[in-house]
Amino acid sequence: MPNLPWYVYAMLLAPLALVLFGAVYKSLQVRAAREWPSAPGKVVISTSELRDVKVLDSERENGRKLEQRNFANIVYEYSVSGQKLSNNRVSIGEDRGNFQVGEILARYPVGSIVTVYYNPRHPRDAVLERDLPQGLWGCLGIGTAVVLVIVFGGVFGLNRFSEFLSARLKDPALSPLVMAFGAFGGVTALFALAMQKQQGLAMKWPVVSGTIQMSDVEQYREAPTKNGYRGALMYQRQVSYAYRFNDVDYTGIEARFATNRNSTSGWLMGKFLKAYQDGSVVKVYVNPLNPSEATLNPRTSFAWVLWLLSAGFAYVTYYTAIHG
Repeated sequence: MPNLPWYVYAMLLAPLALVLFGAVYKSLQVRAAREWPSAPGKVVISTSELRDVKVLDSERENGRKLEQRNFANIVYEYSVSGQKLSNNRVSIGEDRGNFQVGEILARYPVGSIVTVYYNPRHPRDAVLERDLPQGLWGCLGIGTAVVLVIVFGGVFGLNRFSEFLSARLKDPALSPLVMAFGAFGGVTALFALAMQKQQGLAMKWPVVSGTIQMSDVEQYREAPTKNGYRGALMYQRQVSYAYRFNDVDYTGIEARFATNRNSTSGWLMGKFLKAYQDGSVVKVYVNPLNPSEATLNPRTSFAWVLWLLSAGFAYVTYYTAIHG
């Protein structure tokens, strides 16, 4: 095994540790909720809802941004010790939006009688579903094994591959550089392939009618530079549109795949928005497996840009290996 500093392995395994910690924390919540008493309740509101969700974004000055996502808003009423209460939390699990909106609304239509599980110490804290998804720990176990194999096997394999290259290159010292260029080219090609596959699938999605709600340019600052200078002022186009699929209302944010590209030119971003005027009727391509995912234009030329970058990396890799 390569003699790498411990913090290298810690950085590689940190995401897995966070996922496992979250799963354990949720399991403890589920275990506690199993002891909660129950009360009959009634669903009074069952509709889709658009909410702002904070997500991490290392490219921005404040390190985060607000992202609008679709949620199933299930409001139910119940009584505890003669006190009438209401809540809209469905499950113990975290709902980050844009997932199973239609399915949740179908399970809890307005007027349906439900069983409400509530915290006896804080009766306003309640849920309708107190179980984690079936097979969660099995999936996590398989995922953990795969990640460990990739991390440790990858590090060991890269070390052996570097030795293999060093023995065959004109300048053995360039082995890490050749590997880096090759890896960048390979990863870029995978992204291009995935984007083309996604485009092909989206072209076959059902098409429904939608309405442009907002077409604007967002302004923000990039994260500070390594030298401590304030980041540049950036502009990002935003297009939101309303549509209905299987009797459920949704709001889409991106007009096309890779539409969240940004620029230092607000004028340039504004030019891209001319095709989407507020209130105009548009065709919406909807993913039938997850209707929260939709696009106004499944075609994208960005995949060809990635293919060109991949070819460029391949040429640089070849030139460095042959000519040094």
